Amino acid sequence: MGVPAVPMCTVAYKELSYLTAARDGMPHLREVFTPHPVGGKTPDELAAYIINPDPVSGTQIMKEIVADLTTPLSPDETKTGMQAVAAGPATYGPDTADNLQDIFMNNGMTDYMPVIIPTEEKVEAMLKGTSHSPDEVLRTAKQGVGYTSARWGYTVRQVAVNAVMAGCKPEYLPVVLAMASVGSLGLFGSTTSSGSAIIINGPIRDKLNMNYGLGALSPFAHSNATIGRAWTLMGKNLSNAGIPGDTYQGSQGNQLDYNNCIIAEDEKNSPWTPLHVQMGFKAEENVVSIFGGPDIRQGHGAKGAAAEPAMFDQQISFMCQSTVGGSGALGILDPLVAKRLVEQGYDTKEKLSEYVYKNTQRTVKDFKESFLAPFHLYPLGLAGREPYATWYKMPDDAMIPFYLSAKQVNFVVCGGQANAFFQLANMNHSRSESIDKWA
Repeated sequence: MGVPAVPMCTVAYKELSYLTAARDGMPHLREVFTPHPVGGKTPDELAAYIINPDPVSGTQIMKEIVADLTTPLSPDETKTGMQAVAAGPATYGPDTADNLQDIFMNNGMTDYMPVIIPTEEKVEAMLKGTSHSPDEVLRTAKQGVGYTSARWGYTVRQVAVNAVMAGCKPEYLPVVLAMASVGSLGLFGSTTSSGSAIIINGPIRDKLNMNYGLGALSPFAHSNATIGRAWTLMGKNLSNAGIPGDTYQGSQGNQLDYNNCIIAEDEKNSPWTPLHVQMGFKAEENVVSIFGGPDIRQGHGAKGAAAEPAMFDQQISFMCQSTVGGSGALGILDPLVAKRLVEQGYDTKEKLSEYVYKNTQRTVKDFKESFLAPFHLYPLGLAGREPYATWYKMPDDAMIPFYLSAKQVNFVVCGGQANAFFQLANMNHSRSESIDKWA
């Protein structure tokens, strides 16, 4: 771009930063490191970081930044070009089943649970689940995942290999291919230990015998369990994600990453428009929607046998205010809850989303002190990005919305109607993709 710049990150990511720069063709990139962590620190504590020495170079950080920006580049620093990534052997074996399991596990190709060995015969059988060529490229080498330090491309055959390993049937492959086509696979490397929710809509839910009744979010259906597992395995094998200390920096990790949260929306028992129709697809289309974020927590409407019917809108709004940074919310409602909300006047999901948006507010002071604000949102405000620029100019006691818009609050319906429970995922919608085009 011709604009001098110096990347700055915390010392905990030193190796990841070096690897990323090298793999992107800049092995001699000048970098500045601060102490770790930045999360949870006050503005004064963060300001103190930059007047102290860089823990790697020992040079005072501001002086180092100025020097890096003004000193002419050396011949090595001017070199460019991408570093090739070795894909490893195309096949393994022949060998015993136990030895092959060890090879896959020891090379970081599994979720550390036994996998189905992807023999040529099993992969060819899986490929019969799609009309697409095995050599068709879903993503070019430009795509990356989370904080990944390599950007890989992958083919239909490589996706099929991971579907076999996860235990999928051939008829599940179009769903897995649609997921793979979004370009940002599972195991996002954020320090917040994010997980994924994958919503599936359309007639394919019944064709694949997906569970959207009792235990809808649990492993009580082969399709739900293995499709979710394929998302994790593709993240590890098709995008170089999930390497702790390199492409994965989740501070505590997330149990969702084993087979994620697979939700087949109960369109039959929902009183509302299904999610994929809200996203602009036709009702008869089969669609997968990807959500990502830190966690899922449970709520319910029980107030005692003699109590008035629970006001679910108020409970949902209250829980929404505990999401991280107001980045997004996904309400997962049992049909009993959805029907009760209709009785309360919410005959569309959009009305409920609008209610939550208008009734989840916080003070500017609380916003400024929130988790993401100091090191993510404040720089956006300084750059003039709205609404952050305006919010940072308002008095501390002024009230502002928790979310940027009602569209950040989404709802799906599933569950066995055994009790009026709902769950709230602290997750934002990223993308929806057609499953039908991968059949």
